[in-house]
Amino acid sequence: MAFSTQNSKGQTYFLHAKDVTLRGGRQQRLFFFARAAGAGALDSVPAGYVVSESKNGLPVLKKA
Repeated sequence: MAFSTQNSKGQTYFLHAKDVTLRGGRQQRLFFFARAAGAGALDSVPAGYVVSESKNGLPVLKKA
C-alpha cells in the first residue's frame, strides 16, 4: 500500500521516488508527490524526513 497524505483542501497525494543520473554522473534519488499511485510509489516516508504542506496546498518532503 502506497503512502498517502491529504492536504488542507482534501486532496489525496501519494509519495513516489525516482533514481536519476545527474549530468556529472552522480546518482540521486528524487522524492515527489502525485495525485495517483504509480510506478515508484513508496510504502512509507523515508527515515529522517517529514511531510509538510506548502503555501499553495501541495505536500512536500522535508528533512527532519
